Amino acid sequence: MEEKKTKIYDLKKRSYLYALDIIRFLQNLPKDYISQVLGKQLLRSATSVGANIIEAQVSASKRDFSNFYRHALKSANESKFWLELIKDSVSISAPDLNPLLDETIELSNILASSILTIKRNRNSLLTFFFWFLLFTSYLLL
Repeated sequence: MEEKKTKIYDLKKRSYLYALDIIRFLQNLPKDYISQVLGKQLLRSATSVGANIIEAQVSASKRDFSNFYRHALKSANESKFWLELIKDSVSISAPDLNPLLDETIELSNILASSILTIKRNRNSLLTFFFWFLLFTSYLLL
């Protein structure tokens, strides 16, 4: 996490670095059964964030793009859950975990904001087409 002194605004790169930070964090978890099970859940959800962002960027439609972002948001929210559970149940130092929680929350906020923007733009476009069709049908009368 040391390489991220300045904010990275490329979401693809940021989610990749986030996954790397999670992997490094998990390598230092205790080797007991509970820690390992929780760690595996966190690994799946945290790496899924970036994977869904990548899929969104090569999606065939705006609808697919939006769906992949929704999946990425769900994975980020799930990752927050696992991080909180690890924080409260596993003997680790909180300073190691707090930056990961902060980044998870920031990624969730970015994704949620993007989804709302996509939805707002889609609704604006639908409203435009509605009025366009209404206007053109009026001209045809």
